[in-house]
Amino acid sequence: MANLRGSVVTNGTLHNPKTQQHKWQSTDCVKNGIPKEAQQNRKPPFCDKPIFESYPEPPLYVLVLTYMGYGIGTLFGYLRDFMRSWGMEKCNAAVEREEQKDFVPLYQDFENFYKRNLYMRIRDSWNHTICSPPGPYFDIMEKVSDDYNWTFRHTGRVFKDVVNMGSYNYLGLAVKYDESMNTVKDTLEKYGVGVTSTRHEMGTLDKHKELEDLFAKFLNVEAVMIFGMGFATNSMNIPILVGKGCLILSDEFNHTSIILGARLSGATIRPFKHNNVQSLEKLLRESIINGQPRTGRAWKKILILVEGIYSMEGSIVNLPQIVALKKKYKAYLYLDEAHSIGAVGPNCQGVRDFFGLAPEDVDVYMGTFTKSFAASGGYIAGKKELVDYVRIHSHSATYATSMSPVIAEQIIRSLKLIMGENGNLGGRQRVQQLTKNIKYFRQRLKEMGFIIYGDDYSPIIPVLLYMPAKVSAFGRYLLKKKIAVVVVGFPATSLAEGRARFCISSAHTREMLDEVLEVVDKLGDLLNVKYFPFKKSGHSAPALYNEKSFDNEASFDEMNVQPEA
Repeated sequence: MANLRGSVVTNGTLHNPKTQQHKWQSTDCVKNGIPKEAQQNRKPPFCDKPIFESYPEPPLYVLVLTYMGYGIGTLFGYLRDFMRSWGMEKCNAAVEREEQKDFVPLYQDFENFYKRNLYMRIRDSWNHTICSPPGPYFDIMEKVSDDYNWTFRHTGRVFKDVVNMGSYNYLGLAVKYDESMNTVKDTLEKYGVGVTSTRHEMGTLDKHKELEDLFAKFLNVEAVMIFGMGFATNSMNIPILVGKGCLILSDEFNHTSIILGARLSGATIRPFKHNNVQSLEKLLRESIINGQPRTGRAWKKILILVEGIYSMEGSIVNLPQIVALKKKYKAYLYLDEAHSIGAVGPNCQGVRDFFGLAPEDVDVYMGTFTKSFAASGGYIAGKKELVDYVRIHSHSATYATSMSPVIAEQIIRSLKLIMGENGNLGGRQRVQQLTKNIKYFRQRLKEMGFIIYGDDYSPIIPVLLYMPAKVSAFGRYLLKKKIAVVVVGFPATSLAEGRARFCISSAHTREMLDEVLEVVDKLGDLLNVKYFPFKKSGHSAPALYNEKSFDNEASFDEMNVQPEA
């Protein structure tokens, strides 16, 4: 893979860092947007902390066997489709009625080929039913299938106290009811649960206004508008910002909601390589020079779409470099902070706060309340003119039901905790604990020999497994050991990069993480998925794993240097 941080942009100029190896980037390198206080006091911004993105390649035989496995599965899939067409095997998939065979097809057979013949073999690794709050421990209902994973039924048995390594409960706020939730209870008693109207009609409550004002204060922006669904915040609002004659430059690993919104807009879409500023600048330059296809006219608008933390890669966006490029080429920047808001940055304000940039460096902020805030919904934030435009034109505000007042109060409660109102420092302590847990867990996995992706400050830690059979076996085995983890494969990832995705929470204790690591270490040996040749098994934790060493940023950075080839 490309070296995602192989260069630095200073005021739009690319510099090669090879002449500055083992030196931190100075504040001058990203002075576009850094607060004046930081420049005047010469205090290094948060982004001066080292960020590593490890993308080691597996041995060649792993990729060969992975593609062979998909090839064999595809051949058997065609054989089974042939048997289904002749009635030799029952077809459980949706098919056209015989009298409609000459109509335009509703179900695309080839598009569903992978789901019918490959996904269904390992579908039991997903679709679990939870019957408790998604805290560090939760309860999972046992399910079985009588028709080869086409449908499931519950047995009535419950797996108690399963270690939760799959939920986005980054700050540990998804818990059972306690006294701190009294305001949520009071809101339920006053407003009820549903709003039963849209924001444009009778669905705007004073709770919505309170949340929007408080969140604007938290983000240090002029205005915020909230929505009842995070996915729709992207898919329904991107189309009102751009249209025909506009250009969208989208990171190739952007979320499906961003991709859908971009397609619905009618704008021209051109993807750039993941987190690669050279690829982005090349597209910007070519697009401005060549203009629109056929006519050569200038683009009405160029919009760059990126995420703060990419949910499948665990990588943090190169925001300072992208901000410099968007300023140089007069483009607009749309930042999706679904996974980063509340989870990174000294003030829990996301990647903009993490890199020490100014609020006005990003044109459109988008995020969700489904992760760090333990709620649901999303928001669009930025300048007042932008938010006022969204209030009028948003499809979600026009046609979708407003956010429940109970959910709004839960977000307000979480937000006040994160902001430290009334002298409460719980939010800062939680994000510090989250960072400790992330660093500890990542480093232990590296010591064991696993290939992992992402940044050392990202709460999402992907462990590469590659082969689809090993992906399903990994998830099944961990669940038997009462550890729940999300396993991911194609089409959510590229075909050959199946993985397990660990989500770290501040609520995880060191004992919980050690319990998981011990099982994962043995499982890695059993499945032979420790592909990194420079690392050995991590059965015994080295002396560097102590509380004092992980309190010290430098100690972790020094021991995290990748081995030389």
